[in-house]
Amino acid sequence: MKVSFENPDKINALLTITVEEDDYKNDVEKTLKDYRKKANVPGFRPGQVPMGMIKRQFGMSVKMDAINKLVGNEIQKYITDNKIQMLGEPLASEKQEPQELEKPAPYTFMFDIAVAPEFDVKLTAKDKVDFYEIDVDDALIDRQVDMFASRMGKYETVEEYQEGDMLKGDLRELDEKGNTKEDGLTVEAAIIMPNYIKADDQKKLFDGAKSGDIITFNPRKAYPESDTEVSSLLKIKKEEIAEHSGDFSYQITEIQRFQNHAVDQELFDQTFGKDAVKDEKEFRAKIAEGLKAQLANDSNYKFLLDLRKYAENKVGELTYPDALLKRIMKKNNPDKDQEFFDKNYEPSIKELTWSLIRSKMVEQAGIKIEDKDVKQAAREMARAQFAQYGMNNVPDEYVDNYADELLKKQESVQNFVDRAIDTKLVDAVKAIVKLNKKNVSLDEFNKLMEA
Repeated sequence: MKVSFENPDKINALLTITVEEDDYKNDVEKTLKDYRKKANVPGFRPGQVPMGMIKRQFGMSVKMDAINKLVGNEIQKYITDNKIQMLGEPLASEKQEPQELEKPAPYTFMFDIAVAPEFDVKLTAKDKVDFYEIDVDDALIDRQVDMFASRMGKYETVEEYQEGDMLKGDLRELDEKGNTKEDGLTVEAAIIMPNYIKADDQKKLFDGAKSGDIITFNPRKAYPESDTEVSSLLKIKKEEIAEHSGDFSYQITEIQRFQNHAVDQELFDQTFGKDAVKDEKEFRAKIAEGLKAQLANDSNYKFLLDLRKYAENKVGELTYPDALLKRIMKKNNPDKDQEFFDKNYEPSIKELTWSLIRSKMVEQAGIKIEDKDVKQAAREMARAQFAQYGMNNVPDEYVDNYADELLKKQESVQNFVDRAIDTKLVDAVKAIVKLNKKNVSLDEFNKLMEA
């Protein structure tokens, strides 16, 4: 077997493999002998079918399979041995001529190979990258305390409506004279939150309302652009709304106001575990500690985004084998039209560029990912998900079990591998480059992330 590799422009390569009969002959004969042992042909005992019959029936398909396997293995071996950074997969070359396998060898197979462009992205202490440190100030801690207190809060009955309160009452449809309409709609225990009423004139009708008051308002006017709100309030189908577009009376039977939980020992225990903190000062300190850890992750994520932009600018625009990559893209998406390729090719190249740069930086930093790193990434995800539901004192055992469940989903594993790589890459690069540190508030940081 002969293999040649042509790569004149460094990115478009042609891999040519010439296969001789001796390259596949032994494999074909071995496979045919196995077929003969297992063949069940009437008139012949098992294992006694004439080899000529076996060859006539299976010879060509076995030969084709052997050659395909041989060529596939040789492509992979050549790419690996010669450390060629191939993009996508090999495609049968447009220069390929038909090979008649019914005729004797040799057979020549040609493959177009997309090769990654060469570039350098070595970072040193001369490189300067922004790093944003988020201040954990009293205002931020106050917001977090309020969030915890809100999660344990509850509704309490009050006598007079204030903005944000929830009303419960009975709705009755009125006629043109303002009287209760005979056979009109009636909805008992209807819940209204005036805060969500879109029309200001209808919202003002509820100002200063007390329990027992009767208010005349128009649901259709209150929610002019939301049939869903109206149909939900009146308990009717959307197509029936036009039949009930007049005024309704609403007699308030109950006013409920949401009250945050007191900042007391019960709140401390529910948030961080029994007796983990003993007073509000310790509670705020514990919150600050958690915020610093969480915001450090946010800062590192922003640093990764800024590092990407910095590295891409440092590398500059790369030249790709566009025609070949577009062929690969079309082969992998046979059901897509030209509009899809026109829209997605450039974004895919942008992501490919970052992937190549990231891989080179990972290699230069000597980063290796082990199972424990992937598990830690899954644990961090588990803790973040628990935290979203206000569960900040989840035992390690539950976090580990949930992480194990996440890792059972094969489609999630690569995501955790990538997270582990990014974590190590950020740590490695922060130790190399000069950090242009900037202190910002959380609101300022969020604006930066939205930009």
